[in-house]
Amino acid sequence: MPHVTNPHLLALKDQLDDLEAGRLSPLASLSREGVRRRTEEGQGQDHRQSFAVDGDRVLHSRAYTRYIDKTQVFYMVKNDHITHRVLHVQLVAKIGRTIGRYLRLNEDLIEAIALGHDIGHPPFGHDGEKVLDALCREHGLPSFQHNLQSVRFLEGIERQGRGWNLTLQTLDGIMCHDGEIHNRCLAPQRGKTFADLDRQGEAKSLDRRMELVPMTMEGCVVRFADTIAYIGRDIEDAIELGLIRREDIPFRCQEVFGRTNGSMVYRLVTDLIANGLEDGAIAFSEEVSEGLKELKGFNYERIYLNPAIKKGLAKITDCYRVLFASCLDQFAKQEQQAEMYTNFLNEQGREYVMAQQPAIMVRDFIAGMTDEYFLRQARLLGCEVPEKT
Repeated sequence: MPHVTNPHLLALKDQLDDLEAGRLSPLASLSREGVRRRTEEGQGQDHRQSFAVDGDRVLHSRAYTRYIDKTQVFYMVKNDHITHRVLHVQLVAKIGRTIGRYLRLNEDLIEAIALGHDIGHPPFGHDGEKVLDALCREHGLPSFQHNLQSVRFLEGIERQGRGWNLTLQTLDGIMCHDGEIHNRCLAPQRGKTFADLDRQGEAKSLDRRMELVPMTMEGCVVRFADTIAYIGRDIEDAIELGLIRREDIPFRCQEVFGRTNGSMVYRLVTDLIANGLEDGAIAFSEEVSEGLKELKGFNYERIYLNPAIKKGLAKITDCYRVLFASCLDQFAKQEQQAEMYTNFLNEQGREYVMAQQPAIMVRDFIAGMTDEYFLRQARLLGCEVPEKT
């Protein structure tokens, strides 16, 4: 916890809070409104504003460090210019802050949500998520969803199970960030509590089709920024890998957005800003929303579902199954020198180990792996792993 801060710094923090209250939109979240699940010793002695603290904590988490080797879309590819998860979250943060600045929203909250929103992604992106979800269901667990796992890591697994005690506003934005759902307009569902966060998370784990709505305008911005960050970037990566040509982009989408990631980001961001925050919501224009919907369909058909990017998926699926079974066996036999103990369970508090089903601990361990660590463990178990091409 922070040491007692110089009174001058605390006075500066009060001034920043006052300036924020006068400068930000009435629809923005004020830093002094940040609420944490647990009161912290010396909490009032930190000169940083509450959402800035959240951003710092996410950046210093072990899970954030592992972003460096987490798949965004394309895996097992020998190309250093292809987007990884760490770049994606930085792009979301930058795009989100730009939107927030022009709409007079809280940029610190936007950044904290953006940096933490994908921490729960397992190895090999959405394909890996589907495999892990199937394994969880086979072992009687609720649906595996990376947004829920992000909250789980930050609340109950990091720091030996103590978590980072992030604000409700940040955790809610992370849980509700689903950028795959297409919305033209988003209005926050205000007034949530930690009890609501827990209840919605539980309901979502039982019904992945349930749509969650952020409690803050900043959370709504991140949800749109997530889409803006990936839609054109994935097209650029697919062109780089020879999966599509620039000319393949639907003509109407080219008319609305241009043919490059830069022009797409610019049009989407400026459209959101130009529409402002009318009626308490953030929204795309009708033309841009329809164009974005068509562009998403193009990406799904030509990129995300393209068999050419899934050549190693069968082997990765086998590796997931072998790893899951091996970790369950390690726990059943109490193999204290096994990887699940030395690189995971020994770092958790006793409460975590005593309170969880073995399959839950295995899920948490595997979900936190980087791609390379996953493959290394699979090789040690005798799995045939795919090679980068």
